[in-house]
Amino acid sequence: MVKFYKTVNGTVTEIEKAENGCWISVIAPTEEEIRYIIEAYGLDAGFVRSSLDEEESSRIEAEEDQTLIIVDYAVAETDTQNAILYSTLPMGIILTQTNVVTISSRENIVLSEMSGGVVKNLQTHLKTRFLLMILLRIAAKYLQYLKQIDKITSFLEKHIHKSMKNKELIQLLDLEKSLVYFSTSLKANEITLEKILRGRVIKLYEDDQDLLEDVLIEIKQSIEMSDIYSNILSRMVDAFGSVTSNNLNNVMKRLTVITILMAIPTMVFSFYGMNVEALPVANVWFPTALSIVATAITGFILWEREK
Repeated sequence: MVKFYKTVNGTVTEIEKAENGCWISVIAPTEEEIRYIIEAYGLDAGFVRSSLDEEESSRIEAEEDQTLIIVDYAVAETDTQNAILYSTLPMGIILTQTNVVTISSRENIVLSEMSGGVVKNLQTHLKTRFLLMILLRIAAKYLQYLKQIDKITSFLEKHIHKSMKNKELIQLLDLEKSLVYFSTSLKANEITLEKILRGRVIKLYEDDQDLLEDVLIEIKQSIEMSDIYSNILSRMVDAFGSVTSNNLNNVMKRLTVITILMAIPTMVFSFYGMNVEALPVANVWFPTALSIVATAITGFILWEREK
């Protein structure tokens, strides 16, 4: 899907065809659309293919009159059990002499919000400023999702305290994995932003430099939060693993005690059930009373040892 947007009267508006100073948004393109944007707008084929590669890492690269910036953005998806899963995907931003081209292999919430007018003061003809606004929005999404992860973790923790089930533990492990993805992608984005900040690849004006520093601050804050939450989750999972092991030991102790107590009457009645002569008080009341007394004494001894 290829769409064109341009700032008209201070508002990002969709237009029918590309113009100088417009934003070209490419999302999940077909092979035909890929060939079209390469030929029609003279885009570097390698840049386009790299932007659509989901294994591509964050980086910046310049080739003749085009600059490619690949950044990882956060993604939130829902699985079959309505649990939210977080991950990251790369997005390519190509700066040409006349336009900004964004290329994403899937639907992108950051670009959807920007095209939908959620982000204010977007100027598509100011290419560097527009790029930095995209990066700022991506950093803001990381912070938003990290806060969501924190809330989900607290919710799962309360449920696990009441009833420890595999479902909650698996969700915690999924969140821990998501935080690893976030941390790795954020650190790669930070390196890319620091390269942009040097001003060697993209020319930065004073206002642009201030905005880029704000983006870096957001990224660094997100990295710290993801590391903190990851440590908390890791320790929480370890703690619940220890609790599970301790609960299992307690259950095994109780079962062992019950087995011992049940074995005493079985042994007594087994002797009196044999065809053996000269057993003392060979009637039903004596072995019953003997079993009760022996079981009570054994139970008392085991109870005292547990204190």
